[in-house]
Amino acid sequence: MFLGALLQVFIRELISNGSDALEKLRHKLITKGGESALMEIHLQTDAANGTLTIQDTGTGMSKEELVTNLGTIARSGSKAFLDALQNQAEVSSSIIGQFGVGFYSAFMVADKVDVYSQSAEPGVPSYKWSSDGSGAFDIAEASGVKQGTKIVIHLKEDCKEFSSEDRVKEIVTKYSNFISFPIYLNGRRLNTLQALWMMEPKELSDWQHEEFYRFVAQAYDKPRYVLHYRADAPVNIRSIFYVPESKPSMFDVSREMGSSVALYSRKVLIQTKATDILPKWLRFLRGVVDSEDIPLNLSRELLQESALIRKLRGVLQQRIIRFLLDQSKKEPEKYARFFEDYGLFMREGIVTTAEQDVKEDIAKLLLFESSALPAGQQTSLMDYTSRMKAGTRNIYYLCVPNRHLAEHSPYFEAMKQKDMEVLFCYEQFDELTLLHLKEFDKKKLISVETDIVVDHYKEEKFEDNRPESEKLTEQHAENLIAWMRNSLGQKVTNVKVTPRLDTHPAMITVLEMGAARHFLRTQQLARSMEERAQILQPTLEINTTHDLIRKLYVLKDSNPDLAQLLLEQIYDNAMITAGLNDDPRPMISRLNDLLVKALKEN
Repeated sequence: MFLGALLQVFIRELISNGSDALEKLRHKLITKGGESALMEIHLQTDAANGTLTIQDTGTGMSKEELVTNLGTIARSGSKAFLDALQNQAEVSSSIIGQFGVGFYSAFMVADKVDVYSQSAEPGVPSYKWSSDGSGAFDIAEASGVKQGTKIVIHLKEDCKEFSSEDRVKEIVTKYSNFISFPIYLNGRRLNTLQALWMMEPKELSDWQHEEFYRFVAQAYDKPRYVLHYRADAPVNIRSIFYVPESKPSMFDVSREMGSSVALYSRKVLIQTKATDILPKWLRFLRGVVDSEDIPLNLSRELLQESALIRKLRGVLQQRIIRFLLDQSKKEPEKYARFFEDYGLFMREGIVTTAEQDVKEDIAKLLLFESSALPAGQQTSLMDYTSRMKAGTRNIYYLCVPNRHLAEHSPYFEAMKQKDMEVLFCYEQFDELTLLHLKEFDKKKLISVETDIVVDHYKEEKFEDNRPESEKLTEQHAENLIAWMRNSLGQKVTNVKVTPRLDTHPAMITVLEMGAARHFLRTQQLARSMEERAQILQPTLEINTTHDLIRKLYVLKDSNPDLAQLLLEQIYDNAMITAGLNDDPRPMISRLNDLLVKALKEN
């Protein structure tokens, strides 16, 4: 597979050589006073004779230049050199692209190569250079040669596919579509698209971006965001990135989906889908990155290891984050729609990135609802920190499916005495994201469930101003707790009274609730309540002012069977509210028993 890809690269290499020769000529003409000349590259296929001809109208070469540029490798034995190329993938990938070697890639497909060249320098004769790649070459004067260089490749029997017009068109369109000079194949121009990323951003219109986006993304929609980024330091970059208007499909979201950004060097394609040029979480972007610092011979293996590519990746990631952050401030509503569609990628970026500073940069792009804002209005972590009271060091959050459940959560209720803003996190991966983020702007990210437990460890006391008549006495509470511990057995580690609940009868607390939930979801180890309890070490905290708890105290003596059913239901309700019980079906029969007993009472 590697060799097949390498064989077709000879066309890319020879076109790049022709482009370089034209660029030299253009520079020479400009410095001499602006003379004009026809600057083109022509390819001619001849299937009948099995040849491919590549001709440019560039600077051409003198006899000395032909010998210097094309003869060095020939003298050392190009046959042996080519055998080494074909036998050693790593050697071949690093050698193609070196001075003069790009030309010699032609011998991988050729029995013989003829080069006709006419130098642009006045008074210099034309020459024909020929070699079969065996280690020797012939050079002689020639007549009727136009200015520039014409390479006639006599193809090997098993490489005759490169004398097919369709095959050559496919290769040129893939690798050399954005060469600055016109490329013609059998008289028809191939490269009509402009390399937009090399142009000044202000020169480009929306329709040009739309057309180019559809080409690079193979899509039919429009881009919702366009980032045209150019830089010369710390690394040369000419790039355009697009965010599609359409929502990502399940295939796009999959981590198996590769990059959709092409890598070029001086408008010559290096990789169609450059997986290493951007971090994996930015795979939703479409576009092009061009850097003249990248050598044409950089193979896939070298791309992965290259310090230059790592630097390029870091610079691009930071610029894209900054761009999206700017958009969130300029057009908040548009950005909110983008985040709704593409927020999963940002969450993934935080989870999969090792560096804390980069995690926090990506985290600036996150949006959440908040207890301090109306329903539907979102806030960023930066905005949250700007509203924090002096001396506060924690950012509080609560992971629930929707706002109604958040506002009616016992955990949110328990936080009200602290009078702290709480972020409401509705998405499935929010909890995992914030667990990995850990802190933001030197402030710890703490779930309200964990905060409650931490307060217990600190023995932080909360005022309980409710009348004694509304709650169980301390003695009654102790008796009830002893009975509950005994009845629940291994399902709980502890039962205790909490003054922080008002409308809820009870809640479950676990030291690291978020981590516990994630563990249970991913490991699937604990099936029964007892198994879960052994892992979670849960505490059941009860509100002794609640009617259910006060009634439970009476029922434990007057109707033990009903009391047991009620206790188990209160426990299960608390586990479900905590997100620690994903399957409530087993409690259906108990609910039916409770309903029957309730009806009997009436």
